[in-house]
Amino acid sequence: MIRVLFLCAGNICRSPMAEAVFMHKVKEAGLADKINADSAGTGAWHTGEAAQPGTRSILMEHGISYVGSARQIVRQDFSDFDYIVAMDQHNLRNIQHLMRDSKAQVELFLSFANTAGLTGVQEVPDPYYNDRYDVVYELVEKGTNALLNHIRREHNV
Repeated sequence: MIRVLFLCAGNICRSPMAEAVFMHKVKEAGLADKINADSAGTGAWHTGEAAQPGTRSILMEHGISYVGSARQIVRQDFSDFDYIVAMDQHNLRNIQHLMRDSKAQVELFLSFANTAGLTGVQEVPDPYYNDRYDVVYELVEKGTNALLNHIRREHNV
């Protein structure tokens, strides 16, 4: 099983959106028995909370369900996941001290979309303060497409 962890600050906006969109694409591709995903935050402020209403709303607009709750990343995640993808540089830096002996490939989420030429944007902006869930969804759509294509090529699935 190939495992992907999406990472943002509080695990209530960007990373649960990416997890839900990615798993929707995985299921559509018939790969749910080969690829799984989760999401986490670098902070514990929202542990146990549902995703933000803006995240849930835009996912519903696109026919994607999400029922997870926020959690904080733990050191074990670096052993349990094959890919850990951070939504921005700040969150990537926040986990670098946990990365020793990591089996996971740790990257910026949009690096896959950048490599594929789908966007020139480097980071997914946090909609928590500006409610731009539409912008975030567009970037998540591009990023999850590129990540899934990358995984399919790398793992022949």
